[in-house]
Amino acid sequence: MDNYFTERNVKTIEKIRIKQRYLPQCSNDFLLGIENSTSSLTRLGYCYDMLTFFTYLSAECPKFYGKPVKSFTYDDLNMVSDYDIEHYLSYLNGYKTVDGKFYSNSEKTKARKFACIRAMFKFFFKKNKINSNVTEKVNSPKIHEKEIIRLEVDEVANLLDSVESGDKLTKHQRQFHNLNEKRDLAILTLFLGTGIRISELVGLNVSDIDMEQNAFTITRKGGNRVILYFSDEVKTALSNYLVERLSNKNVDKDEKALFLSLRNKRLTVRSIEILVKKYSKTVTPLKHITPHKLRSTYGTNLYKETGDIYVVADVLGHKDVNTTKKYYAAITDDIRRNAANKVKLRKN
Repeated sequence: MDNYFTERNVKTIEKIRIKQRYLPQCSNDFLLGIENSTSSLTRLGYCYDMLTFFTYLSAECPKFYGKPVKSFTYDDLNMVSDYDIEHYLSYLNGYKTVDGKFYSNSEKTKARKFACIRAMFKFFFKKNKINSNVTEKVNSPKIHEKEIIRLEVDEVANLLDSVESGDKLTKHQRQFHNLNEKRDLAILTLFLGTGIRISELVGLNVSDIDMEQNAFTITRKGGNRVILYFSDEVKTALSNYLVERLSNKNVDKDEKALFLSLRNKRLTVRSIEILVKKYSKTVTPLKHITPHKLRSTYGTNLYKETGDIYVVADVLGHKDVNTTKKYYAAITDDIRRNAANKVKLRKN
């Protein structure tokens, strides 16, 4: 597997081991039990969520007041009721941590934190460590669907034009525009022309690009390597940038990354998020455009062109087509409306 993803995985595992020091032994039993069926990032997220849950039990649940988080046992979990879980979900609406900071959680975050606790109780019940799975009696937090934000066709064109010209950038931003124009255009064109995830884009190496086949190899979630194809528009943007990238004599010969910072190091997720925000604000200031919104824009356009939700799911790397439907079902009315005129009963 690519060194970038291997190194990132090692760092994630190190963070998990640090968090495990603060969790009870039963939690660590759970993490070990799911190690072969989950990614390291999923388990790290579970560490944070379990720490929040046990901290709640210690600070808010009368039967456990003052009990150190690390000392919770299976016997203690047998004492947890469905009422305690429901109170925990209410607690997540807003709470103070031991360092005095106030936290609140969105519907989506609450649902994710509950999913962690539900998975933990289900695992313990299956292993006969607890007498019952009380989370089965608790309804998952409802998530109210938000409007899907994406770029319109004219906004896509204006965005790419803005990258090429740099006219709408601030005076300070224009100082670096000539140095980054080809790179930035290649990045945004890749987002809008392939629907690539930001983590996948960050992990791209020069050797992953095949200009002869209009294709590139990416590492999907879970570590699977897949080949994606791109259009001639994307090819042009990538080709122009690659000429610049490969002729840069200041780049270390061992640096494999495709997209580099001004320091000639691999761009980070955060730097690309800032890059997207910088240009999108020049063409659509009222929309909060992120790399994921560019991915949604591509998915929408692909669905409109193909009408095939399974193709969209495959290209975007969705394991469950229902995930795809949730994001793009809103435009099926347009497809139905267009389909109504496809079948002619009489020829003119």
